This record gives sequence, C-alpha cells and structure tokens, in this order.
Amino acid sequence: METTYYDHGTPAERWERAQAFFAAKDYAGAARVLAALVEEVPEQTGPRLLLARAYYHSAQLRRAEDQLRTIVERDPVEHYARLMLGRTLERQSRHEEAERHLRIASALAGDLPQVRGDLPQVRGDLPQGRSDLPQGRSDLPQVRGDVRQG
Repeated sequence: METTYYDHGTPAERWERAQAFFAAKDYAGAARVLAALVEEVPEQTGPRLLLARAYYHSAQLRRAEDQLRTIVERDPVEHYARLMLGRTLERQSRHEEAERHLRIASALAGDLPQVRGDLPQVRGDLPQGRSDLPQGRSDLPQVRGDVRQG
C-alpha cells in the first residue's frame, strides 16, 4: 500500500494534521485524514466527532449523520454529538427527527428555558413549620439560631 500525505505518520501526527486542515477550513482534507484515523481507532470519540464536523461543513450530511449516530449509540449522553445530529437532520429537512435530538441535547446541557419557567421556586414553596409535629425533646440541648444558614 502506498502511503500518501493524508495517511502517513503516527495516529497523533495524523490527528494534528487533521486539526490543522479543519482549522484552515479544508474540511475535505480533514475528512480524508480523519476517515482513516477513525478506522484505526474506532473507539475514540474525538476523531469521529471531528470527522462528523468535517463532513457537516463540507455538506456531506449523510456521512456526518452516520458518524454522529455511531457516537450517540455508544454514548447516549454525548451532548455535542446530539446537538450536531439534530443540526445535521435539520439541514436535510428532517425536522421531526431533528427535534428529538435537539431536545435531548438541550436537556443534557441543562438549557430548557421553557421548562425552567414551569418549575416551582423551591425556597418559596417549602413549608415553614408544622404545628402537628412534636416540638422536640426537653432532655436534648437546645440549638440556637437557624441551622440552615451557614
């Protein structure tokens, strides 16, 4: 097999080369390096995610989707892969599918403004005290002040 510029060097060197291509907005070049790297180290999320991004930015949306689905299947709580999968599906006009992944990504990021407004304010909703509960034992030392402060 003949070694080309895209596939020569150690995995670490190829990773750096792929990042350089991506930073220079040569997404097709980055994808060439990353595709071989992902085959070599399929368990690593970083190269696969950058490959998906390179595919996305070079409008290879089906390929991006395939890589992102692989990541999400392996790690369902990978927030950025979920977000990218949703965006990739949107660009393919698959809005209903995209919505599911975008909602999950929002939930994983803790960014659900429509839900946050519906949540009760915890401090204001706590009962201040109940008169039907025993007031305490007289043989125990008394605690002064509010133990919740502190």
